[in-house]
Amino acid sequence: MTTSPIPFQVTDWARIPATEHPGETGVAYWRTLQLGSLRVRMVEYSAGYMADHWCQKGHLLFVTEGELLTELADGQTFRMSAGMSYEVSDELSSHRSSTEHGAKLIIVDGSFLSS
Repeated sequence: MTTSPIPFQVTDWARIPATEHPGETGVAYWRTLQLGSLRVRMVEYSAGYMADHWCQKGHLLFVTEGELLTELADGQTFRMSAGMSYEVSDELSSHRSSTEHGAKLIIVDGSFLSS
C-alpha cells in the first residue's frame, strides 16, 4: 500500500458544499474532502433515513450527534450514539445504516482499509 503524505491543514467543514444522496427513505448530505486515496466525509442523515444499498466498502465511522442503527447482512444490528464508532475493512462485512431521528457522522475511507 502506498499513501500520499498529507501536510498539516485545517478544514472548515461549513465551507465545503454539501451534496445530496437519497436513501431508500430520507436523505444523506455529504461534505467531502479528498486527500489522495483518503476520503473524509462529514455526513448528516435526515430523520427516517435508511441506506438504499448494502455497503461493501471499508470505513472508520464516528457518530458526532444523534443515533445510528447499523445492520450487518448476517442479521446483527448495532445501535450507536454520539461518541461511538465502528471500523471495518473492504469486503469484510456488508452493512447498511438507518436512523429514526437523524444523525451526524464523520466517515473516513480509502485504500488503507483494504483487506
